[in-house]
Amino acid sequence: MFPGATTDREAASYVVVGAPLDATTTFQPGTRFGPDRIRRFSESYDDYHRATDSRFTDLGVHDAGDVHPWDDVRDYLDHLAAELRSAVLDGAVPVAMGGEHTVTCAGVEAVEPDALVVVDAHLDLRESYGGNPWNHACIARRALEVVDHAHVIGARTGSPEEWDRAEAADVTVVPPEEAGEWARSLSEREPFDGKSVYLSVDVDAADPAYAPGTGTMEPFGLDAREMREVVRAVAPHTEGFDVVEVNDRDDGQAAALAGKLLREFVHAHAASR
Repeated sequence: MFPGATTDREAASYVVVGAPLDATTTFQPGTRFGPDRIRRFSESYDDYHRATDSRFTDLGVHDAGDVHPWDDVRDYLDHLAAELRSAVLDGAVPVAMGGEHTVTCAGVEAVEPDALVVVDAHLDLRESYGGNPWNHACIARRALEVVDHAHVIGARTGSPEEWDRAEAADVTVVPPEEAGEWARSLSEREPFDGKSVYLSVDVDAADPAYAPGTGTMEPFGLDAREMREVVRAVAPHTEGFDVVEVNDRDDGQAAALAGKLLREFVHAHAASR
């Protein structure tokens, strides 16, 4: 159980679901261990949150356990989407823990938002990777089949074709050096114009110095405070959330960051209500 997620399912405002998918990782595998590591390395966090004067255990969080994957990724994503959609239908916010980034496709399908905000080192705008359109390198491209706009925060690498796709009107790329200011000015700019948002945090958006336990590390990334700023700023607009791409190849840094960002999302979202 995610620490502090003690509310019964029927009364929950937030439903945490582990999605330990590890099928299309392209460099360092291990995301199958992500949900368990996020739970484990979140055990030391205090219940009280000073910024919102709230306690995590008072915010109605339930941990529904893991939805274990099988060989057919597309079929698994359909099933995961149904599990997440059940939370939406009950009036709760689905909160997924990955698992590789492909699980975001299920979150977007479940929530059906107007916009995607994804915090990521990579553009993830490939039509397919290795001939597979359901690869973790394609999630923003797949999401754009559902949402009207994708905001990619912290992106610093991609193929020439991805950068070309990013020039389209339905994509906004915010480079790492501008992410903090983007978050701080969000309330003034109102970029979502009242539209619903799904927020996905790929832990590889962080510089590897902060989160080495991820599949595809990319230097020159965000620091932990900048990621927190983005999560806090976007959370009030959000109807679904995930944190993904944590693996077991560090001493817990990536999992600790992911767990803290999950808690920051819940605190900020609950405060906005």
